Amino acid sequence: MNKIIIYLLTVFFCFTCAKVYSQEKGTKIISTNIQDDDIFYHTIEQGQTVYSIATMYGVGVEDIYRLNPESREMIKTGEKLRIPQKDIATTVTATQEDRDYSFHTIQPKETLYSLSKRYEVSATNIINANPGLSVSTFQIGKTIRIPSVKIDQLPQTESQTVVKYIEYKVERKETMYRLTRKFNVTVEELIAKNPELQKGVKADMIIKVPVKTEETITQTAAQPKEREVNAMLSTPKQINKVDKIKVALLLPFMADQIGQTSTTTRFVEYYEGLLLAIDSLKNTGISIELIVRDTGSGTQKLDQILNETALKNVHLIIGAVEDEQIKPIAEFARKNSIKYVIPFTSKNDDVLSNYYIYQVNTPHSYLHARASEEAYKMFYDYNIIFVDTYDKDDKAEFIKTFKLELTQKQVPFKDLVFHDESFANDVLSLLVTDKRNVIIPISGSSAALNKICSPLRIIVEANPSFIVNMFGYPEWQTYTRECLDDFHALDTYIYSHFYADNMANNVLRFNTKYKTWYSKEMMNTYPKYGILGFDTGMFFFDAIHKYGTNFENNLNKIHYKSIQTGFDFHRANNWGGFINTNLFIIHYNKRDFKVIRYELN
Repeated sequence: MNKIIIYLLTVFFCFTCAKVYSQEKGTKIISTNIQDDDIFYHTIEQGQTVYSIATMYGVGVEDIYRLNPESREMIKTGEKLRIPQKDIATTVTATQEDRDYSFHTIQPKETLYSLSKRYEVSATNIINANPGLSVSTFQIGKTIRIPSVKIDQLPQTESQTVVKYIEYKVERKETMYRLTRKFNVTVEELIAKNPELQKGVKADMIIKVPVKTEETITQTAAQPKEREVNAMLSTPKQINKVDKIKVALLLPFMADQIGQTSTTTRFVEYYEGLLLAIDSLKNTGISIELIVRDTGSGTQKLDQILNETALKNVHLIIGAVEDEQIKPIAEFARKNSIKYVIPFTSKNDDVLSNYYIYQVNTPHSYLHARASEEAYKMFYDYNIIFVDTYDKDDKAEFIKTFKLELTQKQVPFKDLVFHDESFANDVLSLLVTDKRNVIIPISGSSAALNKICSPLRIIVEANPSFIVNMFGYPEWQTYTRECLDDFHALDTYIYSHFYADNMANNVLRFNTKYKTWYSKEMMNTYPKYGILGFDTGMFFFDAIHKYGTNFENNLNKIHYKSIQTGFDFHRANNWGGFINTNLFIIHYNKRDFKVIRYELN
């Protein structure tokens, strides 16, 4: 008996201490399996960061760290994070619109119908809050927004005209005509209920007379059935066709300034490339109306532009460079249900919460995650050697992501620090003959290439038993004048979200047409904005022509073979916009000295 009492007391004190400790720390004991009203779960997807996830849900980074301390070091694709609802987050970054929603992580056996009943929100409102929701995206572990507007359960009243019949005793000298005038009915209506009137109207007859009255009817709106609600996720979307595509191009051309900078010249080239796309599509019968506005710097001119009536009627907006201008355009696009293409920056966050945005320039975290995945597929059975040359432009984020990918999949790699005097011997000691070798400098600078390329070529030429490749970065395209021979000699691969082969027929045709139209060559920069404007126009204008203003429902059917920039848009989440995750692998082939572009979709 004493042992039982001691045991119970021990359990009691342990529980009490745990409770006090939790209160002192200011934390809440949260189950890792059950979603309560204060938190929900986010499954980490490729390319996401703690910052992007926090932004997506309108909470602070510290809120996520508080519930997931291990995320301060790293997060892994496929793992779950606890996310606080905005109303309990300590560092809320949500806008007022964001606060109109809570979030829910879909659990096993849950359906659209069951969530509608649980939160007392109509299924239509849930779908409207999550434009990306469909049978394929309503999956266990996915997160959706739940609007705060509840279903109106109050009884509804309405007035209706009701026909009732009264009995009436015919008086002396009354005729059919007098009866119809007295009760405001027709002869046919009286005879329908009183066939005996066909023989004439007689005094003291008892007849039925229709009388119309207004009555108030109280009823509760019929709730849709479970099968009907769940079927809403698979309802086919109609194509909203347009006869003439209306497009607004809003860029800081700075026309009122004296002289042009290289930046404004690139924007002019983008506009010129867009015009070439319009010309190409007009030849196929597509009608396009282009409105062009110079936004200048800041938002003063932009505010005036967005007040123009014409802007509210366009189907597509393209433009803006800095957040200062992107954010008001994004909000304008959302309010007016206009698709908005952000062509340049990769750092804007509006795409995470604005359904109408298409971000062309891939955010670095998504680009690095995709490139790491493809690099693993290419080199998992290679002898992988990372070389630190101590140069600027180091690719720390990509290298960290790639090394994590290799570590998780138990692929070994080697690290080498560059020393000018001993590099040749150092790298020679790490090369192997029983498998291919790949050299990956951790800097993307031309200085790093200059340090390692010549020694590597000497080693490869002197030791044919070593098979060596080199792997690198998008900016290496800009070094081809100096490094092209080295790239071929070292059988080099680079990853990039853009690439134009100057010897390809489509590039040659474009360059010829551009020079014919504008009597000049494009600036020698990468990517070339003239080609970017052309590719952007060809993709989006043709998409609207074929699949209407709601072309997002048919993105998987749009296959444009680009000149320079590929497009592979994926939705950021069920309520956000679209991020371009296209990736090219460029191979400078050693055998035939050709350059091959592989598009990875």
